[in-house]
Amino acid sequence: MQLEINIIDAFTDTLFKGNSAAVIVTDTWLDDALMQSIASENNLSETAFIVPDGKGVYHIRWFSPLTEIDFCGHATLAAAFVLFNKNSNVQSINFSAKAVGILTVVKTDSGKMQMDFPNRMPEKIDEIPDSLLAGLSIAPAEVYRNAQAYFVIYDSESDVLNVARDNEKLKQLAPYDVVVTCQATSEKYHDYDFVSRYFWPANGGDEDPVTGSIHTGLAPLWAKRLAKNELVAYQASSRGGVLDCTVADDRVLISGNAVPYLTGFITVEE
Repeated sequence: MQLEINIIDAFTDTLFKGNSAAVIVTDTWLDDALMQSIASENNLSETAFIVPDGKGVYHIRWFSPLTEIDFCGHATLAAAFVLFNKNSNVQSINFSAKAVGILTVVKTDSGKMQMDFPNRMPEKIDEIPDSLLAGLSIAPAEVYRNAQAYFVIYDSESDVLNVARDNEKLKQLAPYDVVVTCQATSEKYHDYDFVSRYFWPANGGDEDPVTGSIHTGLAPLWAKRLAKNELVAYQASSRGGVLDCTVADDRVLISGNAVPYLTGFITVEE
């Protein structure tokens, strides 16, 4: 059996930047073990598998090299990019995912794609896990948490950029991952409202290049702290990525660009 595969760099307009995701569209779901094997072989942050229902909705599932993921923003953006390119007259796409319901992606006048996600505002915690404190070389100023991750607030960009981590310690926080973030204040990041980095040794790997899903928590957190609902975020990984965020009550709209890297076929046994 041959499967078409597309690899897309998401949250960037420059090839080899942003976060790469593989996208595979099939008529029916592949076996779970096969999807995990494909994702492990791809060894990208996520591989998105899509099955259309014939009624205008695309069911989507995301797999990291290690496990199935409940919610992935950059692979959703990559999947939308592939589907828009296959259907040039389509202006919006509805995805359906078990953990987060219907996700709508629309083309914007700027050329970016805008995703409509649930607001997953984190809550502040007072009892910080020992594994989190031991897993980061710089102590947090504050810590928050939502269903996905611990949110470590730092006072400076240098802390976010230079923090070292102990992945074995951070793995003990499973199923939660860790995002470190601060307000953008320097000239280098003057175009942005906040910066972040995302570590996920428990669920996918070392450091994720650009993480759309975590911005459903980061955007409302910084919207409240900065008293503004329109924000531009930069994820300061080695590849880097830019996310435009709008907080609208119980929804977070996240927009970004994407560029194609590869289209090809993989061969698997039926």
